Amino acid sequence: MLGLPLTAAGGNVERVLAIGSHADDIEIGCGATLLALTRKRPLHVTWVVIAASGARADEARRSAEAFLTDAANADVRILEFRDSFLPYDGGKVKEAFEDLKDVDPDLVLTHTRHDLHQDHRLACELTWNTFRNHLILEYEVPKFDGDVGVPNVFVPLETELVDTKVDLIGKHFQTQSGKHWFDEELLRALMRLRGMECATRYAEAFTCRKLSLLPE
Repeated sequence: MLGLPLTAAGGNVERVLAIGSHADDIEIGCGATLLALTRKRPLHVTWVVIAASGARADEARRSAEAFLTDAANADVRILEFRDSFLPYDGGKVKEAFEDLKDVDPDLVLTHTRHDLHQDHRLACELTWNTFRNHLILEYEVPKFDGDVGVPNVFVPLETELVDTKVDLIGKHFQTQSGKHWFDEELLRALMRLRGMECATRYAEAFTCRKLSLLPE
């Protein structure tokens, strides 16, 4: 399998926009990738959670700050739309995405198009509506729906990054501790599966729908 450094596409990845519908989506889908990227280069990361309020908003903010400790600059935005109702607040959510244009990211991390959660699908749709000429990688979130797909981009991970991701998620999302899906074994299992698929131990995986390769 051919491995390309992220900077191969121009060498100027400085601004990353991470979008999650709910508290813990970004962490589960691409938390270790963000840990790796912020440790390797001085990144400016805008971290957006669309639907979080009360205790969940507090968890989201504290977790984002912990994951972005090594970022050169961290802009954490916690919006307070209603969980599971994003499609029914579509106009207002669309306006919130329009406000993200000022970020002008080099890389956007968002939900995958075929996610069966309605909030996740809308977030992906609006990401593509808003950022028409950007590198977009769609991450996956395992859930009861059983909609894990067939990603085509893999980020190999050192075991230490996997441990850190799992530990931070467990520490910062105590409101989810009683959920049947919320455990260390599940988080590691998905990263182990994706690692096997790219001939390494652990990995996070993404779907890339458009990519320009320069013949240089």
